[in-house]
Parts: sequence; C-alpha cells; structure tokens
Amino acid sequence: MAVTSYVGARLFDGVRFLDAPALVVEDGILRGMGAAEGEVVHLSGGVLAPGFIDLQINGAGGVAVDGQVDVDRLRRICAVQARLGATGCLPTLITDTPLATRTVIGAGVAAARARVPGFLGLHLEGPHLSLARKGAHDPALIRPMEEPDLALLLAAAKTLPSLMVTVAPENVRPEQIAALAEAGVIVSLGHTDCGAAEARKAFAAGARCATHLFNAMSQLGNREPGMVGAILGSPVACGLIADGVHVDPLTLRIALAAKPEGVFLVSDCMEIAGTEATEFRLGGRTILRRDGRLTLADGTLAGADLTLDRAIAVLVTQVGIAPARALAMATSVPAAVLGWSDEIGHLAAGRAADFVHLSADWRLAGVWQQGTALI
Repeated sequence: MAVTSYVGARLFDGVRFLDAPALVVEDGILRGMGAAEGEVVHLSGGVLAPGFIDLQINGAGGVAVDGQVDVDRLRRICAVQARLGATGCLPTLITDTPLATRTVIGAGVAAARARVPGFLGLHLEGPHLSLARKGAHDPALIRPMEEPDLALLLAAAKTLPSLMVTVAPENVRPEQIAALAEAGVIVSLGHTDCGAAEARKAFAAGARCATHLFNAMSQLGNREPGMVGAILGSPVACGLIADGVHVDPLTLRIALAAKPEGVFLVSDCMEIAGTEATEFRLGGRTILRRDGRLTLADGTLAGADLTLDRAIAVLVTQVGIAPARALAMATSVPAAVLGWSDEIGHLAAGRAADFVHLSADWRLAGVWQQGTALI
C-alpha cells in the first residue's frame, strides 16, 4: 500500500479552494485532503486541481480524429492530451463522410471496451451544420440529418460512455433533436446562422449545450439576439475557446458576466497539439500554425492552438475572472455537462487520482493520471 502526500500548493477541489495542507493519494486513488502521510512531495507554490476535462479535441501528437482513426490512435491522442493536462477528453470528429463517422464511432466503442485512460466518449461536430457558418468544415460534406444518420447516432449512444453531437437547427429537425436527447446524446447547437427563436425551439426540443460560444454562429444584435443571445439568455451549457484570438477578452468578460453558470473551456485543438509542427493537412487543405493561431491560407480559423492551462491564464490575467471560476470551467463544469460529476472533475476521496499542478503564473507544472506522474 503506497501513500503519497503532495504539499506546498493550494488545493482546488473543482468548486472552491480548500484550507488543507496536503493532497493524499493511495495506490492511484485520492485518499483525501488533510494532514500529510507517507511519502511527501514538496511543490513550489501554485495550485493543485482536478485533471482538466476537454470536450472538444480534434487530435493530438500528430494524430487526427478522422476516418483513419482506430483504438490505438485514440489511445495516443488521449495520452498526449493527458500530458497537456486534459486527463479526460472527448476526441472530436469534424464534418466528414458517413463512412468516416461510422469508423470513428467503431473506434470509440473499442476504446471504451479497452478502458483507454482519459477516453470519455466522442464528440461529432457535424456534418449536419449550416453552410453559412461552416468555418473550416468542408462545405461539400455538410448535409441534413437523415434517418440512417439518426439511427447510427442512437445506436452509438447505447455503446459509448458519452456522445456529444454538434448540429445546426437548419439541418436537423426538432423531433430528431428530441430523439437524440431522449437517448442520452448531448445535443449541442453550433455552426449555425439561425436566429434566437429557432435556437430556443431547438433547446426546447432537447438540445442542452452550444459549441464554442461566439464562433461560427449568428451574433447578438439589437433586434435579433441571434444564436449568441439565445445561449446567453437560456439555461444551457456552452463551450468557450479562451485563447484571446477566437473571442476578444472584453467580449469574454461581458459574456461571462451575463452567463454566470454553465460555461466551460474547450481547447478545440488539432492534431498539431503536443508537437512543434508549423503546419498540417486537413481534408486536403493546408493548415498553418502562426503566432498562436491555426488558419487556412485565406485566414479562416481552423481549430485552435491552445491548451486548457493557457485558457485559464487568459481568463485570470486578461479577462479578470476569479481563479476558482476559471479552474471550474476546465474541471467540474464540463464534468457536469457529461453527467459525470460523481466520477471526474473534482478532488474527492475515493476517486481516481487525476490531478494537475499549475504554477503561480498558471502554467502547467505537473500532471498525474491515476496517481502516476506524466510530466
């Protein structure tokens, strides 16, 4: 029986900071927060927090979530993400062919059966999106949801730990949203040009989330609140890319003041995450990595060059968000979106010892997954 205590850093349990001197781990399980026991590891300040939960990652370590993915590639993606701080994630397939979708679902089912560390399920971002707000998605592959598509997703929901699906109300009917929601799918609205009224109908039908607030959606206006207004004015969750590029820090501050609950951080990172590469290919197109941005040749943003520790730093240092809220947006809030608050996203006795150490300037200084140090 191996007991290790981590001291010297403030403890954040997923919701609040604790007045406890040590985080105690026993054989890969959190024993509790209190007096130090066993071997003592001294940390140089900063914060110990639950491992990050990232619900939108398109790849990592040079491996993309695409029609070539299998369980070994998902294992590599999750392993690289864990070293970047996301000890739990949803590998994300952007708009692709029906065959690619089936392949990724099959790989996800295999990853779940193999208990791949960090694999929490899948996020399918498309292909049932709006052409008007396609972003970097291939317009030739965007299409309405048909009955075979619905049947595939309903079957996948029965076999995957979690399934998030991003759709646009323009290309999916309310009854399809309702069927997905009834099956346990997290229906998220995104890449849509719909107005607030249509968005609210989709929320009423069962959609309970929105994908990357502000990006690839109709904006807030004085007479038409748009998708942004519908999100800010509805009790739904939403992802946010807080890199200071996708959304201006002032806009972030206003949005987070308007929506005090339910906003979670996503990296929306691509296969280039965890590598030093300066470009890669996406659907036959070259994506450039320059100055903290990933773009097509015409400047269109194509995912993000972001890790969640950097997103937390942006929120705290540039936006002025309280550290406890910024940390919760990467831990307990996304865990709640998945419905997994009893298992992940919190530091609590009896849970897997998945946690991170952030330095005083919010840089990732250490990661532990199931009690094993990764960096």
